[in-house]
Amino acid sequence: MFSTFLIKYGEIAIKGKNRHLFEEALVNQIRHALSKVDGSFSVMREQGRIYIDCEGSFDYDETVEALQRVFGIVGICPVMKVEDKGIDELAGDVIRFLEETLELTPQNVITFKVMTRRANKSYPIPSMEVNSELGGRILEAFPGLQVDVHNPELVLHVEIREKIYIYSKIIPGPGGMPVGTSGRAMLLLSGGIDSPVAGYMIGKRGVVIDAVYFHAPPYTSERAKEKVVDLAKLVARYTGPIRLHVVNFTDIQLSIYEKCPHDELTIIMRRYMMRIAERFAAMDGSMALITGESIGQVASQTIQSLSVTNEVCALPVFRPLIGFDKQEIVEVSKKIGTFETSILPFEDCCTIFVAKHPVTKPNLKVIQCSECKLSDIIDGLVETAIDTAETITVE
Repeated sequence: MFSTFLIKYGEIAIKGKNRHLFEEALVNQIRHALSKVDGSFSVMREQGRIYIDCEGSFDYDETVEALQRVFGIVGICPVMKVEDKGIDELAGDVIRFLEETLELTPQNVITFKVMTRRANKSYPIPSMEVNSELGGRILEAFPGLQVDVHNPELVLHVEIREKIYIYSKIIPGPGGMPVGTSGRAMLLLSGGIDSPVAGYMIGKRGVVIDAVYFHAPPYTSERAKEKVVDLAKLVARYTGPIRLHVVNFTDIQLSIYEKCPHDELTIIMRRYMMRIAERFAAMDGSMALITGESIGQVASQTIQSLSVTNEVCALPVFRPLIGFDKQEIVEVSKKIGTFETSILPFEDCCTIFVAKHPVTKPNLKVIQCSECKLSDIIDGLVETAIDTAETITVE
């Protein structure tokens, strides 16, 4: 029965004169998502709504799943689309809709209400009268039903436009803003639970995501790198293609390990990661960095540590998880499908070179003094790491 979907959006509706740009971006994202689904689809926008007509055979579940990964969509409504042939024919279509889609019989006992939206103002019957007329016809066809306008079990929606759309189910979308409407940012992606979630959350605000991963062979395995690529693929299902820069960080880490105090290893490594990430951000046109840090989760994420880390950054650093506890982050990772990959036992460079007793309240001047011990070699190592980085386009 369902060959059309009505797509609802949220924040886009309040964008004023720029609204059409956001609508067009959402349409483009929907078309991109459906290009991965078997079937032929026509996507149109009309008066605050987006419609998808499915032409020929298509996989309903696969189509809905693809749409549930499109940022900007708040509701996916499978609709029965009918011609406007008058109220009697509309009532017949509504009865058929209830019989076929909800398997209602005259014996069913359920509460309901009808909600009509008359977007086509030339339609001769006002919305309230349509509600009353259709409600009466429904009660005649299904004597077990009862009207409840406050807390019904079933809400039957009727949208009157050039054609009439009937639906009762609103499948939740991810919300947010369409990808590409809020610039580009660079994600520091590791193999852990947090950073993929951070990328997802910033992508949800319409930001195009690129990523940088710091690899440390032979201390980290090729499988650790593959794990991060897999995580990028899972995030890319929502954000679209990601340019993933894989940086060989081994020589930099070894130099820090050899020349700097061991309790400062993590902070100094993070500072060089941020410096290198900014270089790739400049190359890719990114306007911010993204990390998965949360206050107090580990030694490098105390307020003092974050302040010292930020000192090397000219770009703003987005930390969408900053106030989350670990369980909240885990719940989001499970929702977006990254959790099972994140917990695979392949360690990244952040977990290999860890001090037994890391400093939790670093002093910026002390850290800068320690970094001076690297001055004779570090610039060359950074340039080599950038020049030899591998860039992978992940979809």
